[in-house]
Amino acid sequence: MSEDRLQQWQERRARRMTRLSWLGSETKAGRKPVWFAQNELLVLSDHRQAAEHVLGRLGHADGITETELVPGLLRLRVDGLDVAAAARGVRQAAAEDGDTRAVVSPNHVFVSAPFEHGGPFGPPQPAPKPLLKPGNTRSNGEVPVMVIDTGVWRDSPLPASAYTASAADYENDTDVDHDGMLDGDVGHANFIIGVIAARTQKADVRAVRVLDTFGLCTEADLIAALGRVTGEKLVNLSLGGYTLDDQPPLALAAAMKSLLSGKERLVVAAAGNDGLRDRPFWPAAFAGTDAEWAEQVVAVAAHDGLGLCEWSNAGDWVTVTAPGSDITSTFVKHERFPTGWALWSGTSFATPHVVALLAEQISRTGSVEVALKAVLTAARARVFSGYPGLP
Repeated sequence: MSEDRLQQWQERRARRMTRLSWLGSETKAGRKPVWFAQNELLVLSDHRQAAEHVLGRLGHADGITETELVPGLLRLRVDGLDVAAAARGVRQAAAEDGDTRAVVSPNHVFVSAPFEHGGPFGPPQPAPKPLLKPGNTRSNGEVPVMVIDTGVWRDSPLPASAYTASAADYENDTDVDHDGMLDGDVGHANFIIGVIAARTQKADVRAVRVLDTFGLCTEADLIAALGRVTGEKLVNLSLGGYTLDDQPPLALAAAMKSLLSGKERLVVAAAGNDGLRDRPFWPAAFAGTDAEWAEQVVAVAAHDGLGLCEWSNAGDWVTVTAPGSDITSTFVKHERFPTGWALWSGTSFATPHVVALLAEQISRTGSVEVALKAVLTAARARVFSGYPGLP
């Protein structure tokens, strides 16, 4: 893929982001931007009074609306809010009262895009039909897996038997902005599910739509999607983003705790594709925190068989690396993709590789904990740029 094509794709995505009136950001010198919903603040209920005091100081004594996002967590909204200043103000007030917890954050926006993302590194390229195709049937030893991502496109070589989805979790649009080009994350979920299906028939995949065709969702959107998890043992999150002052995203932390604490379940999350080694990418970076459920988050970076991909994020929070460069999988049928197959790279596609291996081990052992130990033990036999790696 030429540098010009990659740059054009990135610039198109950047223009798309800047045209979204509801989207705010903060960019520090030399750093990737933090994206969040404008005019919204997430705050713990017992810090509501402090938040309203800070908003009053910022000129917003009136016009504040609130909704309960999850029990104990409020979403405050007021027009014209300086979200970053408000969040830091509430955080400072909490610290002065002796509360060092994460008590406030913006409603961060997570993306699967060519920058600050856990999604594709560059655009997909057409690929011929491979000799090895996704399995058409699932075995009796099914392991329930949820892929939370874009919607699924029906017009695809991905077998309908490889997943289940509700009517609301399908996608039809491929060019929502009518510019004559495929939207940047068209086929993302199809590709991910295809990676799983090509590597195991033990996974009973349920697709849940949270990202739009350009790969965007808010933190609140993701929490709602996580709330749809029922008996799934594995949750694939090929998405993510950066946060204000690199603090753990408040609302997502609460949702992850509810999802994982005391349960036989793993979240397998992409590390992102900005080539950063010094910045946490959430939710994958929860794997490196001191949360009681942190070991149930598997943070996946990408290797190319020789070393860590130069574009893959990494850090001491990364759990394992997996193949993520020039992966062939199911896409969507389109005039530019006549076979319906594509070649794509990204930590997005290293992540389902790990999910497939975990599903195989869970099917054999019946234990999520034992399965994770087996996969990580296998990974330690290979090291890519200092990180354990799966073949």
